[in-house]
Amino acid sequence: MKRPLWVGFAGGEAGDDLLAGLQDLGIRTHACATKQRTRVNLEIIEDGGRVTEILEAGGTPSPLEVAEFRKSCEAAFAQEREQLTVIFSGSLPSGIEENFYATLIGRANSYGCRTLLDTSGEALRLGLAASPGFVKPNRQEAERLVGWSVNGLAQAACAARQLITWGARSAAVSLGDRGLLWCPGNGEPVYHAKAVPVKARSTVGSGDATVAAFAFAAGQGLGMDDTLRLAVACGAANCLADSPGAALMRDIDDFRKQVLVEMFSRSRVTHDRFAL
Repeated sequence: MKRPLWVGFAGGEAGDDLLAGLQDLGIRTHACATKQRTRVNLEIIEDGGRVTEILEAGGTPSPLEVAEFRKSCEAAFAQEREQLTVIFSGSLPSGIEENFYATLIGRANSYGCRTLLDTSGEALRLGLAASPGFVKPNRQEAERLVGWSVNGLAQAACAARQLITWGARSAAVSLGDRGLLWCPGNGEPVYHAKAVPVKARSTVGSGDATVAAFAFAAGQGLGMDDTLRLAVACGAANCLADSPGAALMRDIDDFRKQVLVEMFSRSRVTHDRFAL
């Protein structure tokens, strides 16, 4: 298996630090140089467990820098084709059109790549129309998109089905300590994977870890049960990590054995959006 490849904007000393950190993790990098300094986000964890995040605003890449990013992505799509699993992740930099991910997903799909979209808001709504292979909003992101409260499993299941109606080929909705619901495809049952109880140091990065698990599972051809167990285990293990994304394999393996997966509903949504 090839090492993962990160493609993204990097600028200034913070950009250099970003690339060095990725390379230390064994991740290949293709940096699209930008005059804007890479933003720095801080996570402060107090002894009592309270977490404070300080998030810098990102800069605006120039049109030439954006064009270089597109070119780099297209080259990767064309080279790997059906062997490539692509995660489009994060909020878009200011100044970039909201259909940016949608355009890239369309190009990746045209080469036969597996595509996963992990974003929110208008970028997610437009991205759905490009038919990504998988999306996974959290509860708040799903609520903003579908327009109703996602307070329980039934509402989350309806939201997942709605995302598929809007174009996603499969969709999950994460509910934190209530677990994860996943609809593998149009007309398929919705499955619920219960959360593993953990005393979290921080939940920052747990959504990313969950999406990474779905990407790995897709590339390995894992079945439904194994995919959901791995996804929940990775999200839970990240809560115990020293830093976001630094989950330990022993924690993941331990949590995989604890995850309970069950079919939540086989039927389609009726005219009542909460009826299953």
